Amino acid sequence: MRFVPVSPAEPTTAALLDEYFLERSAGFAVPGGYRVARPDPPSFRPPDGVFLRLDGDDGAPLGCGGLRRLPDDEHGRRLEVKHLFVAPGARGRGLGAALLAELEHRARALGAATLVLDTNRSLVAAAGLYRRAGFLPVPAYNDNPNATDWYGKRLATEPEA
Repeated sequence: MRFVPVSPAEPTTAALLDEYFLERSAGFAVPGGYRVARPDPPSFRPPDGVFLRLDGDDGAPLGCGGLRRLPDDEHGRRLEVKHLFVAPGARGRGLGAALLAELEHRARALGAATLVLDTNRSLVAAAGLYRRAGFLPVPAYNDNPNATDWYGKRLATEPEA
């Protein structure tokens, strides 16, 4: 498998995001209540962010997720994890954890001191993934109408090689 930096508007990646939004809309607690917010490609470009597609060894797209910059907090540079998604047929193989770990690694490389994300309590597996990765509940930092829970994680800087 490999992580491919892409624009969220790139056709293969956009199709993965379409699948993500369709799944979220269908499973949202209030039918018709999920608000689709497509990622703004410039927000996911270095040095302020990155968007990754996870491809299998055969090149098939398996998942995606991105980082975008938010206003700095008291610890410094803050990035937000957005649109973390593993295609249904690829779940159960640890790919979500691998994707989240890669995003965290890239956040450090982009100089982030803090990572934050929001989620909905209906996404029980996602919340478990975030907690296992060291994310802790934080106060709401945005007004995302789809979110019910917010998490954050302080990042230690990686030593230079």
